[in-house]
Amino acid sequence: MTPCIKCGNVESIVRSGFIRGKQRMFCKACNLYFTVTPHNHPAPKKPHQTTIIDIAKVLGISPSTVSRALNNSTEINENTRKEILRVANELDYRPNFLAQSLNRGETHTIGVIIPDIQRPFFAGVLAGIQKVATEAGYRVMICQSNESHHTETLNVQALVTSRVDGLLISHSKETTSFEHVKLQLKKGLPIVHFDRVCNEVETAKVIQEDFFGGFALTEHMLLQGYKRIAVFAGPTDLLISKARIDGYKAAHEKYGIAIDEALVYHGSFSRDESVKALNYWLGLPQKPDGIFTIHYANGIEMIMALKEKNISIPEEIGIVAFGDELIASLIEPSLTVFHQFPFKIGETAANILIENIINPDSFIPYTTVIQGELIIRKSSLKTNNQTTI
Repeated sequence: MTPCIKCGNVESIVRSGFIRGKQRMFCKACNLYFTVTPHNHPAPKKPHQTTIIDIAKVLGISPSTVSRALNNSTEINENTRKEILRVANELDYRPNFLAQSLNRGETHTIGVIIPDIQRPFFAGVLAGIQKVATEAGYRVMICQSNESHHTETLNVQALVTSRVDGLLISHSKETTSFEHVKLQLKKGLPIVHFDRVCNEVETAKVIQEDFFGGFALTEHMLLQGYKRIAVFAGPTDLLISKARIDGYKAAHEKYGIAIDEALVYHGSFSRDESVKALNYWLGLPQKPDGIFTIHYANGIEMIMALKEKNISIPEEIGIVAFGDELIASLIEPSLTVFHQFPFKIGETAANILIENIINPDSFIPYTTVIQGELIIRKSSLKTNNQTTI
């Protein structure tokens, strides 16, 4: 038992509650109340990030004075400001940018929604977006719709809840209703579409030369002497599919060659679907002598499938595809493609979005077309005809 601090008596001491967190004692011998500081060590405080309150306590000034000094207010004496900065540095003070941004209604964060993060095209786009965002002082939050309209809608909701300053979006192949985008646009959220865009809403758009790319690839094959060019056309409702097929048709029309509708195959971009299309064409009474796939991965898959069937490329069937990546140049035979420049698409989209965020009242949506390039490789060059565009 604790002895009395006045008379030293132990037997006459009784506990008498707590005061300000300390044990209160009463000595019946001398009628004295006193408190006892516990001898047990308090639990160590968890380390926390230094705040302006901590700086204010060290200097004996108000937190508002610290805040004004850290924000370079002219109201603060220069010597006081230097002393505040010195203490802030010693305490390893780091400003809470998120809290500051929320106070201004900003988070310096942009949201990105893509259909499939595993596709090299979208990886290239993201690299371009990240470069521009980082240089402009913005963070990037990335969501994947996995080619699902429902997931895309949830992605939009999640990013809006996270208070992004703007949204970059390339729609899923399932997306035919755009109410989830229209709602946020009405609320004033800056939105920029890229690659797979929506023409129902007035947003800035970054698109590729889908029509011209389809035309250039098909014209190249026609000039090489191919007569029956099949096209693996992708989903029927996808705008990029429609534009690339329109280019395919326009090239045939230019050279007065009729299109056999049996050679136009719509389906998903999956490997199973591309192999199914190939087997269908090979089973026709009049087989195609050329194939155009609107997605390069399907072209690579068809090259592999044709080689397994011992069908020579391009002597028996030539192949061209929209889009490019390293494997397209390494496969044997190398694949003729229309290169899209995804990194530039990402850079351009991010720059436009930041422009929209910074100047929301004066920004007028516009469309930017990223020029592509026809890259001719072995998969479409006939040995007896080396004519190129």
